Amino acid sequence: MTNIFELTTRPDAKLFFTRGDKNDPRMGEIVHSDPDHYASADIVILGCPQDEGVTRNLGRKGPAEAPDAIREQFYRLTTFNIRKRIFDLGNTAIGSTLEETHDTHAEVVKQVLRDGKRLIVLGGGNDISYPDGVAMAEVFGPEWWIGVNVDSHLDVRLAEQRNSGTQFRQLLDEGHLLPTYFYEVGFQTHFCSPVYYEYIRDKHVHRISLELLRSRAEADIELKDMIREKFIGHSASLNTFFGFDLDAVRSADAPGTSAPSPLGLRAGEFITLVKYAASLANTRIIEFTEVNPSFDVDHRTTRLVAIAMHRICTAAG
Repeated sequence: MTNIFELTTRPDAKLFFTRGDKNDPRMGEIVHSDPDHYASADIVILGCPQDEGVTRNLGRKGPAEAPDAIREQFYRLTTFNIRKRIFDLGNTAIGSTLEETHDTHAEVVKQVLRDGKRLIVLGGGNDISYPDGVAMAEVFGPEWWIGVNVDSHLDVRLAEQRNSGTQFRQLLDEGHLLPTYFYEVGFQTHFCSPVYYEYIRDKHVHRISLELLRSRAEADIELKDMIREKFIGHSASLNTFFGFDLDAVRSADAPGTSAPSPLGLRAGEFITLVKYAASLANTRIIEFTEVNPSFDVDHRTTRLVAIAMHRICTAAG
């Protein structure tokens, strides 16, 4: 059994906010980080504070600061409707290279999944989807998990070094993720290479552009319908992974990202998709990436992720 506490660093106790008011308890007062509480937890929080993959992809440095910045906002929220037991595992130990960090992160994630926990992963760069996906494949098998990438980009780039745009190309080409079990959601065509779009089209990856999401009454309907067919056609016991790159949200609602855009999901649409992810009983990982606190305004982006985490913790799934 992997000793996940040797491969991670404990969260800073100062992040766990309290008002000292028994009539107004906050998340910082009920989430545990002492290893003794891990076994009883339903939901585990794990950060990966690195942005090497972002800088390799010519993005803006800063997402390494995101996990703790998100925690700072999350632990200020109230405990309203919280019935799950939540444990903060801290952050993956950062190695000397991105590849080393990914290897460590994958080992931690695999053990958390084997322990039957639901995992909230806080990036860092979106490249963390690679070790998260590897862990899903090794624990459940490539034919037993669905991957959903909610992002304005496709992230199937070819490059000499892995980076924050190569992760799903790696998972597909290495056989960890089956193309017909992969969903690209919320991408914006003006940000997508036609060569890479042809790659996912030819592999029969499910494609739901921002325009297609907007063509339905609710942001999650198209995705619900597609995944429902997969459950019915194969097995209701399929496990699901949802990766939410905050670049998918318009900059008015999420200014602190690696690649902001005036177009994108509205904050309410983003939360609707997160709630759908959390409602599925077999969702194992929900990941949030590409938050860049250096460019945030009034903590708008970190607060949005914190609220999304709160919705996960109150979900029935």
